[in-house]
Amino acid sequence: MNSIHLLEPGFQTTVQDLGRFGYAHLGVSASGAADALALRAGNLLVGNAENAAALEMTLTGAALAFEAAAVIALTGSDFASGLPLWTAVELAAGTTVRCGPTLTGARCYLAVRGGIQAPKVLGSASVHLVTGIGGRALRKGDILSVGADAIRHPRTRWAVPPAADGPLRITAGPQAAWFGDELYTNAYRVTEASNRMGVRLDGPAIPSPPGHMITEGVTLGAVQVPPDGQPIILFVEHQTTGGYPKPANVISADLWRVGQLRPRDEVAFRRVTMEQALELLRQQEEWLYSLV
Repeated sequence: MNSIHLLEPGFQTTVQDLGRFGYAHLGVSASGAADALALRAGNLLVGNAENAAALEMTLTGAALAFEAAAVIALTGSDFASGLPLWTAVELAAGTTVRCGPTLTGARCYLAVRGGIQAPKVLGSASVHLVTGIGGRALRKGDILSVGADAIRHPRTRWAVPPAADGPLRITAGPQAAWFGDELYTNAYRVTEASNRMGVRLDGPAIPSPPGHMITEGVTLGAVQVPPDGQPIILFVEHQTTGGYPKPANVISADLWRVGQLRPRDEVAFRRVTMEQALELLRQQEEWLYSLV
């Protein structure tokens, strides 16, 4: 069995797949990769199924020693590994891959041909940091096993990653009628209090509607406005219910961009129609499956 030895864990390195679904009624959100597009692409590049477990590194990368020869792909942000991104790379036995501090976004993914072998809890190997479901962040000295679950040959060409510039695109949320246009005219900055549960923004306060609303189910990418008027983008480990109004929701095609936001990054929003959101998602899926 091929093993990967964790020499240094980085700031926060976890095992992630695409998450666990169908347990919101138990208070368990899906979790999974913060940049699911990068994880899916990395797996397809090395010849895995897109949901294979991989490593998610945050802000500062890990140092990993590969016991046997392997094929890997690094996707997402550039963590100064010295290896090319968005392509399959062959490693000789005994190779050490060292990822440093990020040069671009928040997260880098390391997919390995065969997938990371990790126990599945509620159908997923993803680590849900808030609850501890699925395990914990990796530590120095941990040993990871590489599986044999590849389903096709690695891709031999480099993939051109999607662009990450411009405002986040959003559709109207369930309480959109309670708000004006402040969300679309203001600029915000990501605060240091952000995490996989939610991306907290700081900027001109959005007037909060008077009164209280009944707690209701919330979704990935929902933009909620608490009484202080500072928006929060609910993210992959979000609570499953909430009582703050939600003027908008980040479209599915832009959720990966939320996963690449770092503290102090600037965020703006642009409203699109549901039809535009669906077309953007279709284009993204076409790009992804061009990697097969």
